[in-house]
Amino acid sequence: MTQVCKKRGRLVVLAALLFVFPASVLAIPISEYQQNLKNAITALDTLTQSDEDESSEGYERRFDQTIEGVRHALPEQQTVESEAETYNVDNRWLHKDLDKLKESNDRLKKVTQILEALHSLEARIAERQKPVQPGEDKDQAQSRLETILARPEYATGAQGPNALTRLIQDFIRWLQSLFPQRAPMQSNRGRYLTLIAEILVVLATLFVLGYAGRFLIARFKPSRKRRASKKREPRIVLGERLEPDQTATDLLSEAEALARRGDLRAAIRKAYIALLVELGDRKLISLAQHKTNRDYLNSLRHVPHLHSRMGGLTNTFERHWYGLVQATPDDWQDFRAGYVAALQTGN
Repeated sequence: MTQVCKKRGRLVVLAALLFVFPASVLAIPISEYQQNLKNAITALDTLTQSDEDESSEGYERRFDQTIEGVRHALPEQQTVESEAETYNVDNRWLHKDLDKLKESNDRLKKVTQILEALHSLEARIAERQKPVQPGEDKDQAQSRLETILARPEYATGAQGPNALTRLIQDFIRWLQSLFPQRAPMQSNRGRYLTLIAEILVVLATLFVLGYAGRFLIARFKPSRKRRASKKREPRIVLGERLEPDQTATDLLSEAEALARRGDLRAAIRKAYIALLVELGDRKLISLAQHKTNRDYLNSLRHVPHLHSRMGGLTNTFERHWYGLVQATPDDWQDFRAGYVAALQTGN
């Protein structure tokens, strides 16, 4: 039964890529572009898993369908709207990596690299949708988004040096600019004196930077007392904002109220979020705004029995919420019973 649910869940994810968020030559809101990224991440994540009874031919068919679904959801060129501005998004790096993925001998590694790049891009898009920072005008905000959408760093091919290496290289070049270029016929004594002077400047600079860094860390490091008294922040789980004092019991009560009113699809979603909050309170998972339902499911692999139950509930949630499959009272009762069973398993 679990294997059947998994297969249906994967079909639902693929259907969401092809139909719920169809590709269009028209401009789409940045929020829709972000949702397309999340759906692509969820779809590609299913390629890292294979059912025990799935044949190699079946997996290849699912692989090809998933790749085409991702291409459809994130076309090579796409126009994105943010507020009153429009931006041309270049997704060609993703299409090139999908071509390489089909030919790769280590598909799992390649899929993981693509997922890392998509996660990074989705997190930056989410950051861009935050309110404009103090001191940042509209033109600066537009420039920042254009820079994010055009960055080549999301390509999973060979990359340049990391940020720390680039910082060190820039620092060395800056130090070199402080000294005049040596003449070709400069004496040995002059070269030694210049070298010693350069070393002394570097040491002095490092000492000043170290002292300043230590001072800043001591100045801005919050005390334990201040950290303990900090108010609890609102949480965002699967796109829903939860108040600081809102508990899993409150969310489940809301879900049951929705079910009584006949909105069974919304009731299943609310109950699924309630389950994630309860597991988060029990320290079995870590809640975060950028995480998808598949991220939470994968984080439970170290608890096999709970992971198995959560897999079925996750597939049901995807089928009725993302797949828009109409829910029946029996579907709600089965999900409610699975909710209770999952919590008993997690004890």
